[in-house]
Amino acid sequence: MIYPESFEEKIKFTKIRELIKNNCMSSLGKEMVDEMKYETDFDTMSLFLLQTFEFKKICLEEENFPLNYFIDVRAALLRIRTEGRFMEESELFDLKRSLNTINDICRFFNKKDAEDYPKLKELVAEVAVFPFLQDKIEQILNKFGNLKDNASPELGRIRKEIFNKQNSISRRLSSILKKAKKDGFVESDVSVSIRDGRAVIPIPAAHKRKINGIVQDESATGKTSFIEPAEVVEINNEVRELEYAERREVVRILIEVADIIRPYIEELLLTYRFMGNIDFIRAKARFGITIDATLPEYSAKQAMNWKESVHPLLFLQHKEVNKEVVPLDLELSGPKQRLLLISGPNAGGKSVCLQTVGLVQYMFQCGCLVPMLEASKMGFFKDIFIDIGDEQSIENDLSTYSSHLFNMKHFLRYSKKDTLILIDEFGTGTEPMLGGAIAESVLEQLNQQEVYGVITTHYTNLKHLASQTEGIENGAMLFDTGRIQPLYKLQIAQPGSSFAFEIARKIGLPENILSSAKEKIGQEHVDYDKNLREIVRDKRYWEKKRNTIRINEKRLAETLEKYQLELQGIKKERKEVIEKAKIEANSLLSNANKEIENTIRTIKETQAEKEKTKQARQKLDVYKEKATSNDENDEAIERKIRQIKEREKRKSEKPAKKEVSKKQVKPKLKAPVVIEKGDMVKLSGQSQPGEVLSTNGKDATVAFGHIQTKVKVNRLEKMQQQGSAKNKSNQSFQSISNVNEKIRDRKLTFKPEIDLRGQRAEEAIQKVINFLDEAIMCEVSEVRLLHGKGNGILRIMIREQLATIPFVESFRDAHLQDGGTGITIVELG
Repeated sequence: MIYPESFEEKIKFTKIRELIKNNCMSSLGKEMVDEMKYETDFDTMSLFLLQTFEFKKICLEEENFPLNYFIDVRAALLRIRTEGRFMEESELFDLKRSLNTINDICRFFNKKDAEDYPKLKELVAEVAVFPFLQDKIEQILNKFGNLKDNASPELGRIRKEIFNKQNSISRRLSSILKKAKKDGFVESDVSVSIRDGRAVIPIPAAHKRKINGIVQDESATGKTSFIEPAEVVEINNEVRELEYAERREVVRILIEVADIIRPYIEELLLTYRFMGNIDFIRAKARFGITIDATLPEYSAKQAMNWKESVHPLLFLQHKEVNKEVVPLDLELSGPKQRLLLISGPNAGGKSVCLQTVGLVQYMFQCGCLVPMLEASKMGFFKDIFIDIGDEQSIENDLSTYSSHLFNMKHFLRYSKKDTLILIDEFGTGTEPMLGGAIAESVLEQLNQQEVYGVITTHYTNLKHLASQTEGIENGAMLFDTGRIQPLYKLQIAQPGSSFAFEIARKIGLPENILSSAKEKIGQEHVDYDKNLREIVRDKRYWEKKRNTIRINEKRLAETLEKYQLELQGIKKERKEVIEKAKIEANSLLSNANKEIENTIRTIKETQAEKEKTKQARQKLDVYKEKATSNDENDEAIERKIRQIKEREKRKSEKPAKKEVSKKQVKPKLKAPVVIEKGDMVKLSGQSQPGEVLSTNGKDATVAFGHIQTKVKVNRLEKMQQQGSAKNKSNQSFQSISNVNEKIRDRKLTFKPEIDLRGQRAEEAIQKVINFLDEAIMCEVSEVRLLHGKGNGILRIMIREQLATIPFVESFRDAHLQDGGTGITIVELG
């Protein structure tokens, strides 16, 4: 039950109907908007909601839904119920096009999976289509909606005869007009005209007797007469008779088609009801999109937990001026919290809050989506009663207060557990003490009847009742005491102050008047109102503090998560670096083995003793085992990498040296040379250079490439600071290591997207080639080229170039929501 009858006007739902109608494409849909009503059956309401939600998804995601011809031909179908009546050519054309649209709609849903749009597919499953009627209409109508010449043999014959006679008339008129021009009866630029369906010649009135014929018409001034020459009068009469015959044949054909359609009229009317329903559901969905509406959680229970709900009309009004609406959070969870008593200052938003609850709940049970967060929860009510505004009536002898009492009487009589009541300015309209007492008693009785509702008031006794009674909850519209202005935000679980003195002071009421008012009202009431204001102020302060702490904790958690992700990335990168360093060290060791084998081969060629060769091989194996054991230690590898970098830095600071000759020279006695840290040395009998990292008495730690080992000082020979072949090899390895490090750094900073908008084609193509080379180097599998839409020239030339690049596997447009044809996605091999 909805009470009163003017409920929709009071909550402005009539405006919602008009806005939904504006989204309809036909009178079929608009009629269903007028039929839309408050549903008291939960399953029916749920079906309407799901249908609307599914169509919202279609509006946002589907581009090929058929919307071409939503045409209402029901009047023509009802007319041909009587035998002998027929549909005109234009009406048949509309019937064919609208039936095509219905077929396309059915085909659209039938191609979709059952889980895509289940409720709409159920709706389509009941629709009958009439392909044979479409075929019949197509046989007789052309693409412009006119009857074809071959609709019947007789029609074809008549039209052919008309055409031939009209050609004959045209030739004769041309001949007569040409002679009249030659005789000077008419001007040279005059041509044949049509008057009342007959071909005539315009001639000055002074010469109208010069041409034998019938005057069919005259100009407004009477200076020109339109003569039908006697030679063509008879032929025109024959043409007119043929046109009558043509019309009779057309009517015969249309009656024949109407006889075919007549048995299916009732089914056709149901099909057009379906078309109207689709138009209606689409209109609701499109209106829902304009107000950012969604489908929240809902159940058959009487409960509300609304999050960030807004008044739809207020939302649209603020949207036009780019202004935000303060959202409403509301919770009526029952049984301890069923009635919400809202208090607060005048013009603070209490009535808007009340209207929002009524309008949103009414829209929801009419099958419309509602503007709130999806995480909200909606309840179901069979009755909604509202008492808002002035219902005084001279005819019924009702004053303002009498009308309120009349409404209270109705509320008390018919309210149940599944009833939602909305009362604005509860108890007003009479002497405050008496009105407050009656309102308190009514509120207690409504609470005992376990109804749900929202009530606004200024009465202190009702605030006290709400704070002491289970089932009733206080609520306050917040007020900025510093700026003396309302915040339009609802705060549940506390009563609100009316801020009467503060508002009066801001308006400019004299201070002595305010002082006098405080004395009259009594200090106790003033203190109560003051305490309410202080509670509001303190609560707002601590809420701000709590919100600040929450934001800071969120930022801290995000920062911690960011650092954890970075740490994981660093660990992963460290592992990769170590693995690559091991591979490079093994490669270097293999190269060292080859060099040593060459040395052994050289010794053999110089006829060295076999025992010495065996000893050299044993030393080589020991050297290899030390290098392998060192490589298996991660920390040692990291230390070696740092040492290599430091050595590269020192070497880059030293001037280039000349290359030392590779020719072997006989060892000569030299003065003892002191080995120090940083010296370049080599093992006796070997050519592999190394760097002294540290010395400890007779022992020295030497780095040969990536290999670090301890050697006796007396086995070392100090090298001149000139680059040998081995130095160059070592520098080459260090250069490769440096390049690898740069590649790793580039991988971390590489962005798989490039912006080419506004660039010339040649410049853009070169940038694309360089960008793709870099992407391949960084092992990226997919990149985005942002070239914009424009005229599409840059896009075409870039794609032509992409087709010639061998490592480009494929390329495509981005998804419509991500940029569509303005972005090309490139997959790399």
